[in-house]
Amino acid sequence: MLEEDKILLIIYSIAAIFLMAAFVVVFFIAFQRRKNKFLIERLEAQQRFQEELANSQLEIQEQTFKNIAWELHDNVGQLLSVANLQLNMLMNNSGEEYQEQIQETKDVIVATVDEVRSLSKTLNKEVILNNGLVKSIQVELERFNRLNFLHADLKIDGDETHLIKNEDEIIIFRILQEFFSNVIKHARANKLFVHLNYEKDKLKINVVEDGVGFNTSLKTHSSGLRNMKSRSDLIGAQFELRSSPNEGTQLQLNYPYNIHGKL
Repeated sequence: MLEEDKILLIIYSIAAIFLMAAFVVVFFIAFQRRKNKFLIERLEAQQRFQEELANSQLEIQEQTFKNIAWELHDNVGQLLSVANLQLNMLMNNSGEEYQEQIQETKDVIVATVDEVRSLSKTLNKEVILNNGLVKSIQVELERFNRLNFLHADLKIDGDETHLIKNEDEIIIFRILQEFFSNVIKHARANKLFVHLNYEKDKLKINVVEDGVGFNTSLKTHSSGLRNMKSRSDLIGAQFELRSSPNEGTQLQLNYPYNIHGKL
């Protein structure tokens, strides 16, 4: 009888250990799940905060661009037009020896007015929305060609789609505009080529320039590169920048339609 009690005690002890172990395992699993849920929620909250912050910064920047565009178009353009009218009056009252110089000055002012108004269009997002992404890029590249900054070409494959959100079109154009600005200021390039490929599920953008290039492995403090990358992340686009010294720079941007609930 005593042996049976010992056996029962051992069995109860083993069962108690198993129950305790099971309780610890369940508790640990529940704790880990709760911890993971908390970490995920915190990460999502941080992502939402970063997105809201980025959106706010973009809104402020777009409003700034819009104000600059108005100033260029309305104020600077108007002042240049007045200067042109005054030159007309001066031409009528001056001798023949000054006619050619005044006409040259008038031509410069007229060309400047056109450039100011063209530039104001690329800064005003309402104009960009009205023109669309393709037309806005064309206007920018035509300005580069007209001013002899470099030789710029645009190639389009596929049909322009309405699957791109208006806000995302603006951001895509600003990414390209940032890249163009870096090319003009730093690359010393002779050629710039932009390829838009409208595929079934995404827009693939490839931009190549033949400038001096740079070493992408070196840490850079360029805010332009950071802006392009952060804007790409904001719209869920895949961003890649390739460059090597003396071999130019290539930008690849893939914007998927489906993640934006358009398909």
